[in-house]
Amino acid sequence: MSFKKLKRKIRKKNLTPMNNRKKVGVILFATSIGLFFLFAVRMIYVVAGGHVAGTSLKEKTQELYKGEEVVSAKRGTIYDRNGEVIAEDATSYSIYAVLSESYVSGDTKLYAQEKHFNKLASILNQYLGIKKKTALKTLKGGLNSDGTSKYYQVEFGSKGKNISEDTKQNIDEAMKKAKIKGLYFTEHTSRMYPNGNFASHFIGYTQADKKEELVGMMGVEAAYDDVLKGTDGKIVYQKDKNQRPIPGSVAEEKKAVDGEDIYTTLDAGLQSYLETLMDKVNSEAEPAELTATLMQAKTGDILAMSQRPTFNPETKEGLGESDAWRNFLVEDTYEPGSTMKVFTTSAAVNEGVFNENESYVSGKIKVADATINDWDFGKKGVLTMRQALSWSSNVGMVKLEEKLGDKWPEYVNRFGFGKSTYSGLPGEATGSLPTSNIVDQAMSSYGQAIGVTNFQMMRGFTAVANDGKMLQPHYISKVANPNTNKEIVTKPEVVGEPITAETAQKVREYMRDTVESENYGSAYDQYSVPGYHISAKTGTAQIAENGTYLTGDTNYIYSIALMVPSEDPEYILYITMKQPQHYSAGILGEIANPLLTRAMDFQSDSSSTETDSADTKSNTKVTVEDYRNLSTSKAAADANKRGLTAVVVGDGDKVVKQSAKPGEKVMANEHLILMTDGTKEMPDVRGWSKADILKLTNLLDIDVTFKGDGYCTKQSIAPYAEIGKKKLKITLG
Repeated sequence: MSFKKLKRKIRKKNLTPMNNRKKVGVILFATSIGLFFLFAVRMIYVVAGGHVAGTSLKEKTQELYKGEEVVSAKRGTIYDRNGEVIAEDATSYSIYAVLSESYVSGDTKLYAQEKHFNKLASILNQYLGIKKKTALKTLKGGLNSDGTSKYYQVEFGSKGKNISEDTKQNIDEAMKKAKIKGLYFTEHTSRMYPNGNFASHFIGYTQADKKEELVGMMGVEAAYDDVLKGTDGKIVYQKDKNQRPIPGSVAEEKKAVDGEDIYTTLDAGLQSYLETLMDKVNSEAEPAELTATLMQAKTGDILAMSQRPTFNPETKEGLGESDAWRNFLVEDTYEPGSTMKVFTTSAAVNEGVFNENESYVSGKIKVADATINDWDFGKKGVLTMRQALSWSSNVGMVKLEEKLGDKWPEYVNRFGFGKSTYSGLPGEATGSLPTSNIVDQAMSSYGQAIGVTNFQMMRGFTAVANDGKMLQPHYISKVANPNTNKEIVTKPEVVGEPITAETAQKVREYMRDTVESENYGSAYDQYSVPGYHISAKTGTAQIAENGTYLTGDTNYIYSIALMVPSEDPEYILYITMKQPQHYSAGILGEIANPLLTRAMDFQSDSSSTETDSADTKSNTKVTVEDYRNLSTSKAAADANKRGLTAVVVGDGDKVVKQSAKPGEKVMANEHLILMTDGTKEMPDVRGWSKADILKLTNLLDIDVTFKGDGYCTKQSIAPYAEIGKKKLKITLG
């Protein structure tokens, strides 16, 4: 077929532009009909099934009209022993200035206008202490060069936060009086510490996390954070189309569980007085560090404790100082110096190698290749062993250490040195024992070459003050649950009997010479409590740094340990002062004398209060946690915190067995024995019940025989001796 014929054939088929448009129209119409039916089928499927891509349309609709609000739990309150508030929740505010010109209501401008910046800055300066220049810079920094707002709002740093209700009201009234707008507040839950600097490192402070929830950062606030914080609740309700709550439409409500309240052993009156006395002495002496701890001798209750430098837990003023982050009482290890001589003398008396009338030539003594000197280089000449304690002779103590021989390291163990007090307070140190080197052993007898903590010293002093019974430093009186009205009252905990009652009484008698002997008392006439005898021991310890001892007139840790009344102590006070700029004999007495005098005035009232509170709640039960595979220090501290009496067996770092099963309910203050993965050492079980001793022997898988009835008075395996496969014989009485 020729090309011309083909062309004529196409024309016959009417393949013209007009016909093409008609065909395209038909195709589009058919496609539209197809899409419509496809969409209709899909809609029927969605409506019938109620899901799109696996998502429930019903649930999404409910969520659109459902509101949810968190109900914050109240953090528990911290009290002193008598119910005085130390820390409690409060409402605080943060301030900000709105600069956006869009923030209006009708014709009223609610934003901060540039022409009012000067007045706003004056208000911020007057009520928040923000420098006027700084406030103006912040306000103007939120504007562009043409005066329009660069930012919607601006804030004013740390001074613009933690604002009290009273200050907020004052600012609102000042704004109203000046007839200006622009400053507004955000509400927060905060922590109030009404006493300011008040055992700050012990109590601690809180800080808001990213969720604006308060978290304990130090001291009791951190150690008991899980007890104090409680559990938040929530409310679920319906909202209208404008997203506003519909009255009476609450669909679900989970109530908040408030945190538990903690009653410490502190006495607010004595603590406040101590803080005042500490401020005075701190300003006079200007030491690098200053600490003081007042303890009730018969219970181990800490009634007052403080340190310098310190800080205000509410304003955080003082936390910027480098030393302010540490709790010196538990975190710092130091060489105690001559206060250690109390324990050396106690060991010698207890072992029968102390003759108070034995004389020796003071001054210096040779130990191996080292020469040990007395602080006065022997100016007193011949001293008796009794005078060696009161005059603080290093030579006398070395002679006693030599008499004790291998018994001296044993007594260092008995008094708890090198062992944690398991206080539960953050960062607690364990101290360090002297090496087996003959010189180190000799030096440890007078308080050098051994590292201790303040809490360890207080624990040891209780054995001397409390007729041989050594008590755990005790700082929690009770934990009260406001949701159940149940309380766990903690009781005094005897952790050993390193010396006899007769030894303790004799040593306290010798200690009186320190302040009463005119010729042989190192602190004669410096410490006094009217109407009472005082047992005391001074200390002046060299400070080790980079392997050598510092030199200089005041490069020492000065200390004093006091027990009042000497015959039957009610109180133990221990004060340390490190590297003072200005030191004079008796300056520590400016704290000790008035504080102990006031304590003795308060003594009868506080004793009766303690007895009453301890007897009211004795049947509370505690649920035992699973401490296996936890670190020893964490497990023991947690058990003590929950109202049990943790007893650690062995020197390991991890708990492998425990005397009560996880989840078991036991009586509060009951012994919970935690066996570690280290060498097994026999605890001091004198004073234990037969039932508790059986728990111990079952855990250790050793045989035990009992003689008599009652509580343990004698044990065949010495305290802190390695147990092995020995048989244990217990005398009860």
